[in-house]
Amino acid sequence: MDEMNKTVPIVIPSYEPDERLITLLNDLNEAGLGPVIIVNDGSGTEYDEIFAQAEELISVNGGKLIAYRPNKGKGRALKTAFSYIAENMPDALGCVTADSDGQHTPGCISSIIDALRKEPEKLILGVRKFDGDNVPWKSRMGNTITVKVFSYVSGTKVSDTQTGLRGLPFDFMKDMIDCKGERFEYETQMLLECTGRIKITEVPIKTVYDSKENHQTHFDPFKDSVRIYRILGKKFIKYIFASLTSFVIDIILFTVFNHLFKGMIPDNYLIQFSTICARIISATYNYTVNYFLVFRSRAGKATSLVKYAALAFVQMQASAWSVAGICFLLPMVSNTLIKCIVDTLLFILSYSIQQRFVFASKKRLGE
Repeated sequence: MDEMNKTVPIVIPSYEPDERLITLLNDLNEAGLGPVIIVNDGSGTEYDEIFAQAEELISVNGGKLIAYRPNKGKGRALKTAFSYIAENMPDALGCVTADSDGQHTPGCISSIIDALRKEPEKLILGVRKFDGDNVPWKSRMGNTITVKVFSYVSGTKVSDTQTGLRGLPFDFMKDMIDCKGERFEYETQMLLECTGRIKITEVPIKTVYDSKENHQTHFDPFKDSVRIYRILGKKFIKYIFASLTSFVIDIILFTVFNHLFKGMIPDNYLIQFSTICARIISATYNYTVNYFLVFRSRAGKATSLVKYAALAFVQMQASAWSVAGICFLLPMVSNTLIKCIVDTLLFILSYSIQQRFVFASKKRLGE
């Protein structure tokens, strides 16, 4: 079937909705968009009437209402809908996810569908601008910080990490059924999963809020932010773990080699020999952990190994020259303190270089 004629279901996870959901569904019907898959994510019985109206409206275009209790979170609701589409709509092009709180207009949803049809191998993000007077400060500040942190951690620049309006290709949607995350952090985890797998296209959409002071949302600024940053932090913590364990291995092996070969190798060569042998083994370990665990790279092993070795050499030289230069300019400051500061900065910079250059892959989903 031609890509332009394939079905693109609209997924709407919903928890304790109001009349804005009904308004959205009426507008979608008028625009001829659908089918719509709604997931009642554990709303109380007092919301049954709204969902009854919603089910009647989406049934016109072959939509589906899925309901369960108790509340399990937005991530689980999205995965439930993805599973339904994978099992019951195998010929779909993919799907578009949208929120039920009135933030996403039929026009914006239609734009994402059109973009997905044009680029069915990419993740489409409907990105908002956060410079309007009606944008709540917590949304503006939260997005600014998260965008910068996400860019550093993932190596991917995204303008709006928390947008709920997304177009997912079918294969990527199926993969996301097993993606970690049950609540709002799931959407961040989804973006992390894109690294080395699928390209992202951004489509500008309207930024719709009730008001600057009274916008209603189920996003908990504290709990959900902690979940999001916990996900972002895990990757960097793995990087720190890999580096620290490499350091320990290097020191242990250096000591062992000094002991084993003492008397067999002249003393003036023993330290150099032990240093080189220990560093080769510890660096190999560090490369392996970074490749498979930290960055989960899909780059060619030989290519990434050469890049890693080159980076290690450059980083070593940069450390030596920087420390020597600063110590010369600031002789009153401890050499050890200067080395700690320089190596810490290089350590942080090295993460970004490894993410974007050493372990980056041009291979994408479906290739």
